[in-house]
Amino acid sequence: MRTLHNQEYVLTPKDLIISKTDLEGNITYVNNDLIRISGYTREELIGMPHNIFRHSDMPKEVFASLWRAIKQRVFWSGVVKNRTKHGGFYWVRADITQIYDENRKSIGYMSVRRHVSPKEIEKAKKLYADINAGNSWSFMPFK
Repeated sequence: MRTLHNQEYVLTPKDLIISKTDLEGNITYVNNDLIRISGYTREELIGMPHNIFRHSDMPKEVFASLWRAIKQRVFWSGVVKNRTKHGGFYWVRADITQIYDENRKSIGYMSVRRHVSPKEIEKAKKLYADINAGNSWSFMPFK
């Protein structure tokens, strides 16, 4: 059941958001939970840059760290605030990894996003507010 708090969609433990992109970050696949939660249609999303979901509260440094990791074939996991089509938001634990073809050639990325605890969200809010205030940091994924 959808729970809203000031345009926040609160994921349930049953929600599982999956998307895939090409190597440039353009969306190639979205599952039904992503469509339902984000408010976008499949047609609106396919071919769009994945940062369509980036919420303005999210520091650019987090995504720079994410891209550095996944381009080096390192699994990335962290708490992320995403934006919906109509200006709302939702918090997720994002797990991102590379997708390979049968020859072990990298062909894109897959992101699996799921429910995150209120305690983890509060930790992320504090970290991101600190980063956005200009304080230096070294991003370590939330584990």
